Amino acid sequence: MQYSDIDARKKAFIFELDNVLYPEKDYLYQVYYLFAGLLEYTDLTDATKTTNFMVDAYTTKGPEKVFDELVEQLKVDEKYRPNLDVLLDTARLPLKLLLYQNMLTLMQEVVTDRKKLFIVTNGKPERQLNKIKQVEWHGLEPYLICYFAEEVAAKPEPDIFHLLMKQHGLERRDLIMIGNSKADSLCAEATGIDYLNVSKLL
Repeated sequence: MQYSDIDARKKAFIFELDNVLYPEKDYLYQVYYLFAGLLEYTDLTDATKTTNFMVDAYTTKGPEKVFDELVEQLKVDEKYRPNLDVLLDTARLPLKLLLYQNMLTLMQEVVTDRKKLFIVTNGKPERQLNKIKQVEWHGLEPYLICYFAEEVAAKPEPDIFHLLMKQHGLERRDLIMIGNSKADSLCAEATGIDYLNVSKLL
């Protein structure tokens, strides 16, 4: 599916961030690398081994369990949990985050067509903003309008969409949302706007 296949009457496109515009693992794996370097410096552990372990824990257990697995399997001290949390919120990454090519093309076509681009993302606002700042946007920055749903109510609650429409003079029929989760689809449904799963574009 391409931009030309989407209803031309749409005036604004709303995107989730993680795993919609870029692969979230590209952010997390770099944070794990930085955290493993911290542990190597303070506890003389093997940073490569720790990084690989964290990546494996992410793949098999999910991001919420990564530090728990470090404690259980590698005997990492619990006192380092806040350090990982701080890094997840504020890390300066070694490498820029790269957009999915199809999503970059789509966003460029939206801008060329003089339509609005919104990012409406769940998650901690500080962390999500840190990710946004480290994406290679290819000049799209002036056209991006970002909303952090948790500052109002996390998706699937529709409050953030109602705020967006009010602030920008948009109607439900003007909008399409592109996401990748049940929360995204339920939020779009509750708001009464069209929804497209990102898998149809990648």
